[in-house]
Amino acid sequence: MMKVGIIRCQQTEDMCPGNTDFKVAKEGKMAFENTGPVEVIGFVSCGGCPGKRAVTRGKLMVDRGADAIVLASCISKGNPIGYPCPHYEHIKNALKKKLGTEITLIEWTH
Repeated sequence: MMKVGIIRCQQTEDMCPGNTDFKVAKEGKMAFENTGPVEVIGFVSCGGCPGKRAVTRGKLMVDRGADAIVLASCISKGNPIGYPCPHYEHIKNALKKKLGTEITLIEWTH
């Protein structure tokens, strides 16, 4: 079973407990249809705008066993507030650069 670390938007922590992220990961649905069910080994925030801590936190989760890093839909799609992160592309590109091609980057959850 693939192990993943999920990075979420710090701005949405007070309104979203992440239960849908955990549910779709466990069931292998939505963003996890290609991987099947996954084990979530870490669930952290980006550290707040502009998301500079996302790269370090992603690397730490990889160092601790994550096969993939997932950017939660609150970052990429703006769920549940309808406002995607204005720093999304920069965060995504910085993670790709830091983690290389051996680590999968999944760009959404649900």
